[in-house]
Amino acid sequence: MRITTRNMILTAFFAGLTAIGAVLIEIPIGPAPITLQVLFTTLAGVVLGAKLGALSQIVYVFMGLVGLPVFSGGSGGPAYIFHPTFGYMMGFILSAYVIGKICEKQKHPKFINLFLASLAGLAVIYAIGFPYLYFVLAKINNLDVTFYGVLKSSVLVFIPWDILKCILTALLGVRIIPLLRKENLGI
Repeated sequence: MRITTRNMILTAFFAGLTAIGAVLIEIPIGPAPITLQVLFTTLAGVVLGAKLGALSQIVYVFMGLVGLPVFSGGSGGPAYIFHPTFGYMMGFILSAYVIGKICEKQKHPKFINLFLASLAGLAVIYAIGFPYLYFVLAKINNLDVTFYGVLKSSVLVFIPWDILKCILTALLGVRIIPLLRKENLGI
């Protein structure tokens, strides 16, 4: 894949949107807050495709690890690797890739296909983020937590909100993708 100036701009744009999504709306609830990061991660996969979508999330995570305050709570720095929610950030990368792979195969994006692709990406985020969160809370922070208690406070509470974000991603995707394709941008 050749990375053009347009691709670099779109990749940076989605990295920036994810950063904004981390701090724009932050509702503290349990060990992880409700933010708009999932919305912009899923949109990155839908709009940019697998490689560029994942790259946008790699750029986002890298920005935070070098110390820019782009993670929830306006935090960042290399020590964030030991933060309970860092696993979700790693999940963003693979999620955008998976969503992009699914969407790249679609000639004419349909709401249901984009929604299902977003749900698959959401499952990836949870599959990586939740075990990481539990491990950090239980083993690194030595908190007396139960698997179910953490599952309830860091996954089950978020599912309705994240499904709404997947719906919004699909609604935006069916409108944005044709426009970008018309201009020879995106997937």
